[in-house]
Amino acid sequence: MTTEGPDEPDGPDVTATAATTAPTGAADRFREVQSSAEFGELRRTQRSFAFPLTLAFVSWYLLYVLLSNYAGDFMGTTVLGNINVAFVLGLAQFLTTFLIAWWYSRHAAAKLDPKAEALRARLEAGE
Repeated sequence: MTTEGPDEPDGPDVTATAATTAPTGAADRFREVQSSAEFGELRRTQRSFAFPLTLAFVSWYLLYVLLSNYAGDFMGTTVLGNINVAFVLGLAQFLTTFLIAWWYSRHAAAKLDPKAEALRARLEAGE
């Protein structure tokens, strides 16, 4: 039976991270790229697309929830057969989710991915 004192570790050192074990040059290159104008432009491009769409979708979702809670008569209005406004708007929630995902995918492929790839290539080349 072995006993370990309070100063002896009882397992591997888990405090080391990739940042502390990576060469200083690599960390400096990461910081340099992060502070570059190209990276700033990439972030602006992503945020200018994602934030307004997120705000619009959350607003649309909250409108649906509020209408469901406070406009029961309106939401219960029959549209066709047994289909009412609540059902149509509920399905529209799914549709808009998929449309936003598709739109963002196209936006990322056209505007974000080429810029990110150029930054990655520059970083890997050590420039």
